[in-house]
Amino acid sequence: MANLFGIPSTDLGHLLVFLVVTLAVGLSLSRWLTRSLDGPALLPRVESALYRFVGVNPLAQMNWRQYLGALVTMHLVGLIFTFAILMLQGHLPYNPQKLPGLEWSLALNTAISFVTNTNWQAYSGEASLSYFSQFAALTVQNFLSAAVGIAVLATLARALRQSAADQLGNFWVDLTRATLYVLVPLSCVWALLLVGQGVVQTLAPYLSATTLEGGTQLIPLGPAASQIAIKQLGTNGGGFFGVNSAHPFENPTGLANFLEMIAILAIPVACVDMFGRMIGNLRHGRALLIAMATIFVPLVLISLWSEFHYPLALEGKELRFGIGSSVLWSQVTTAASNGSVNAMHGSLSPLAGGLALVNMLLGEIIFGGVGSGTYGMVLYVILAIFLAGLMVGRTPEYLGKKIQATEVKWAALGIILPSAVVLLGTALSVLTESALASRANVGPHGLSEILYAWASAANNNGSAFAGLSANTSFYNLGLGLAMLVGRFGVLVPVLVIAGSMAQKKSAPPSVGTFPSEGGLFITLLVGTILIVGALTFFPVLSLGPVVEHLLMGTGKAF
Repeated sequence: MANLFGIPSTDLGHLLVFLVVTLAVGLSLSRWLTRSLDGPALLPRVESALYRFVGVNPLAQMNWRQYLGALVTMHLVGLIFTFAILMLQGHLPYNPQKLPGLEWSLALNTAISFVTNTNWQAYSGEASLSYFSQFAALTVQNFLSAAVGIAVLATLARALRQSAADQLGNFWVDLTRATLYVLVPLSCVWALLLVGQGVVQTLAPYLSATTLEGGTQLIPLGPAASQIAIKQLGTNGGGFFGVNSAHPFENPTGLANFLEMIAILAIPVACVDMFGRMIGNLRHGRALLIAMATIFVPLVLISLWSEFHYPLALEGKELRFGIGSSVLWSQVTTAASNGSVNAMHGSLSPLAGGLALVNMLLGEIIFGGVGSGTYGMVLYVILAIFLAGLMVGRTPEYLGKKIQATEVKWAALGIILPSAVVLLGTALSVLTESALASRANVGPHGLSEILYAWASAANNNGSAFAGLSANTSFYNLGLGLAMLVGRFGVLVPVLVIAGSMAQKKSAPPSVGTFPSEGGLFITLLVGTILIVGALTFFPVLSLGPVVEHLLMGTGKAF
């Protein structure tokens, strides 16, 4: 088979087709996203009925504090609602297997996880959750948490395009439109496509089957397709079954595998382009998209090279679709803040697994979560433009508005907080005997397991290295706190910046304005991201995947 640098040509072709189709779908969706969030109501009667039902005045405009207050209220209600269902599921309907409620720390961890769009799972879905918990608690939060990301991004775009005002829209209107016009219809279409490929969707109880050896096997079922559609489209990632998209009932065919990967990146790509459209500078949106791709594509290629150049045991790889597909999925899901897996990341070569970890450590801004990836990238844009201003001795400007101390401080805080949680959490884990006992491996691989868990939680990804036994009080509570910091530690600074920028007057670009759409801007932005990431995490990465990769070259494995 022909290959390039040890990568089979079929896998390179698969990557190229995936990138082209994803870009085409994402850019097509961006127009619909913009129309839905930034135009008149598409279904005015339906919207009006919903607002009357919940007692919301859709005409009331909010400043950033009011917007944040409404957002926090919604998250708090969702957290309580989800926690209650998980604790009481043994007394609730649609529980044919008679599963009891979850232990309180696990229930709290799971509720935080789905409310914050993280979808970290310290449980096995088919063995722990009833159908009611899956569709009434988790699937509902999959929609709402994704819609919040889109809403906050739309608010930031409004703030940047308007001049000397502090009204940023209405949170409830943004939430409703993102859900009603974008997430629900797309999920319906994707769920039908997945059902057509064999993904299960039923309320029937589990089946008992007789194996060829004469034994008995319990075959789990459930309303999986409806949850899988929004888990991928909303960059949620929480699996209906314990092994996530490696399960044949979640991901039964090659076409289903391809459709699910497209779904993971489709709306994040659309959100970047929507941002450019809403601020009235499409070239800036495309520049952000190019910057993301400039980091993403080399990481995928290096991961493929590593996996084929240093073949390990096939345990943990998805043999139905090929090693290349397992590697591509690992990069897509960690770049997009999705967290679903079709293979176990701990079984990847150290370099491929380490680069999946890097995607998260950079802050989930390489496409990132729905909406959240783009507004997280804007924090780096502010930092990069500030550095450019320092180099040329001018007050930095972004889209015609001056960047001052308020914006730089809050942008830095939004970048630093998740990183600090990752490093502090990892340090505390390696110093705590009970936390160390959760490792499946020792040495650098064991450190990678711990580091990966904290990176996944603090950056709202949700995937795991598949080696850490995280269902303990230490990890349930610690990672739960990390998820909250990862969500609100970025979201709050973004809204503060939006409120500050909205009140500034816009000025036309001058000869001294640093352009925010050309090759120089893209180079500076990518350089800023990589330098900040390297300065923050290279020491701990060198003790984990880097040293494991070097030792593997000598024949030593962990």
